[in-house]
This record gives sequence, structure tokens and C-alpha cells, in this order.
Amino acid sequence: MKLGRIIIITGSPGTGKSTAASIIAKQSNLAKSVHMHTDDFYQYIQNGVIPPYLPEAQEQNSIVIEAFLEAAKRFARGGYEVIIDGIVGPWFLKPWQKAVEEQYEVHYMILRATKEETLLRAINREKLDEQTNISLVETMWAQFNHLERYEAHIVDTSNHTIEQTVAAIQAGIEQKCYLLSID
Repeated sequence: MKLGRIIIITGSPGTGKSTAASIIAKQSNLAKSVHMHTDDFYQYIQNGVIPPYLPEAQEQNSIVIEAFLEAAKRFARGGYEVIIDGIVGPWFLKPWQKAVEEQYEVHYMILRATKEETLLRAINREKLDEQTNISLVETMWAQFNHLERYEAHIVDTSNHTIEQTVAAIQAGIEQKCYLLSID
């Protein structure tokens, strides 16, 4: 069975992940593609959900990561290009690296804009109160800053239009610039 690709597009809120992922899925050069929005998996939890940004949500977050990873692998085995759109920081990469060991082609791109641009884009579109939202966006922005070995996986969207961001991601996929490696 021909394997599709798994493309993880991550970064803090306000960097263009969801918009870019949707466009990339629709413009895939493979015959089949799917856009998986990781936040959808949190909505499947009906009882006992913990807001994913809280420290006590670690176990829940790991389960959600593994659930959408399994779904992504199944689509890839079916020949789909799988675009993963969500918060998949380096702290959640171990299961994805295992997929690489299993011979899946996994691309890992981190969209990042300046802190000011990220806050400008993200603050007013969230459903949380403004102060909580500012605090969360700042925290997530900081988590995707200074990533050491993953700095090479950064696509800077600070001054990009969405078209420029999509073009940069597509070029990176085709040139295999952002392949995830095994630790």
C-alpha cells in the first residue's frame, strides 16, 4: 500500500496554522488529502475534560496526541496526504518520531511570528476573556521560541501574507526541508 505524507503545521495561536493547513490540504499534489484539526479531538471528550493549557492536562493531552496520530497514520496508509493543524510542540514529538521509525514520512513545520504580530492576530479571535487570552498566547509564543534543534523547522510568518506562508510550506514539503528525524 502506498503511504501518504504526514505534515505537522504547528506554532502558537495567530501564526496562520489553520488557514495555511486548509489551503495546503486543498492544493495537495497527492490525489487524496485530509486536514486534521487537533482541537477537534478535544471536543470529542464529553466528561472529565481538562483545559489543555493547564499543567494537570498532561496525561489527557498525551492521549489526544496519540489518538490523532493513529488516525493520521491510518489516512497515510490509505495514500492520503495528512495535514495536522494544531499545537504539537517538541515536547509532544516522541510518538511522531516513532511513526518515522515505522517508515512514515513526517514533516514538522513550526510557524512563528514576532510576539507583537502573534498577539495582534490572536487576541480578539479567541473565546476566552481578554486577559486569559493574552496570557495564554504569550505563554504559547514563549514555548515556541528558542527551540534549539527545532529552530531549523521554523517558518517565519511575521511579514508574510497567507499566500507567502503557504508557498513557503509547500516548497519545504517538496524539498523535504522539514522532515522529522528520530532522536
